[in-house]
Amino acid sequence: MSMLGYWLRVTPGELERAAGDLTWAFALAEQVSETEYAAPPTPQRRRLLELDKTWHGLDFLLRRRNFPVSVVLGEQDFLFDPDDIPDWGYGPPRYLTPEQVAQAAQAIAALTEADLIAGVDPAHLDRERICPAVWDRSGELEWAVSRLPRATEFLTAAAADGDAVICWIA
Repeated sequence: MSMLGYWLRVTPGELERAAGDLTWAFALAEQVSETEYAAPPTPQRRRLLELDKTWHGLDFLLRRRNFPVSVVLGEQDFLFDPDDIPDWGYGPPRYLTPEQVAQAAQAIAALTEADLIAGVDPAHLDRERICPAVWDRSGELEWAVSRLPRATEFLTAAAADGDAVICWIA
């Protein structure tokens, strides 16, 4: 089974509602996924971004550069009753506030794919047990950062609209 990373853009009002009702937030994520799958929006209007299996490698590479926000996994925990939460996958979602999204958008705009992999030894990712365990293969570091342009577009658009981002691994 693959572990895939996801980001969902939400307005501050939707974030407030999600904080009180993660079942509603899960339904919103499913609805957005179905809508965007049927009719993909422009990058500026995209509300859901799948980081694919690159999420862990991308997180590692960003943290290695002291990225100011835990953008892949989220910074903030939702308060919830474990008995009242749908199965989001590998644990409950987390989120970035609109301020954290703006900070992440500014920081990520200054990065390139080459910046993230410069000087990285693929064996280091293996030693750190970064999923998936593919780092001994040629081209895998480039694959790990292949979602960076989409992530940059996504965060930039979210920041411009004052949105928050819900993050989870499924």
